[in-house]
Amino acid sequence: MAGNRTIGSWLSDDAQPADLLTALRRGGSVVVALSGGVDSTLVAALAHEALGANACAVTLSGPAIADVEVDRARAMARFLGISHSVLEVDPLAIEEYRANPTNRCYFCRALDAATIREWGTGRGFERYLDGVQVDDLGDDRPGLRALNEAGFEHPLLWARWNKLKVREEARLRYLPNADLPSDACLASRVAHGERISAGLLDRIERAEHLVREAGFRRVRVRVQRDEARVEVDPEEVARLTEEPLTTSIRAALEELGFLSVSIDPKGYQSKSGG
Repeated sequence: MAGNRTIGSWLSDDAQPADLLTALRRGGSVVVALSGGVDSTLVAALAHEALGANACAVTLSGPAIADVEVDRARAMARFLGISHSVLEVDPLAIEEYRANPTNRCYFCRALDAATIREWGTGRGFERYLDGVQVDDLGDDRPGLRALNEAGFEHPLLWARWNKLKVREEARLRYLPNADLPSDACLASRVAHGERISAGLLDRIERAEHLVREAGFRRVRVRVQRDEARVEVDPEEVARLTEEPLTTSIRAALEELGFLSVSIDPKGYQSKSGG
């Protein structure tokens, strides 16, 4: 796969952090695409450790990215002490994205990559890194193809680290998000073929905020037509279905404009989407 056999292609299957730091030092200055999740935060931590002021982080903000994610990225950058910028992107300007085909992520990531590269090139940065890790390779990832085409490099793939290893290394560095659940763009909640709009993404963000405010760790509000299906972690489903909470949640989401609201009895499943 393009992008993961470059500077770090010499790394062994049991690569250690010191090996990864050495690989990072072999190249020039870098921009890390920092989402605020543990994968990209670990890459930003390693890049900053290896390259100091020659590493910076960039976070994207826009209608498909929840404010809580951008705030988390800002907090992670402050924790690391890495230079950080937030750039606005609007994938809704792309018809192919709004149409929401099965390869929607390709169009979004192509825009993301182009935006980051344009910003970095204008400031003299030479390389572009992301937080893709081994477990990401098991799914159909059109977004990853777009990143590869844009020349992004994947340090966690160099080291052959999976999510378990990433979390382990993050804990060793006391990263505040080491054990936080993964997140994904708001558009991942919309069934393919359903058109995406700014209003719909805003409704999803507000709906998930309402459920999180009730104390749930991971929330997905998946949408098809005007129906919303709420997912929380499987061990928290029982609490979500207790009264009066379940009626309160349903009523709050219906007030946002969803005609029907259901609670997934199986809870969040990692293969069910973002």
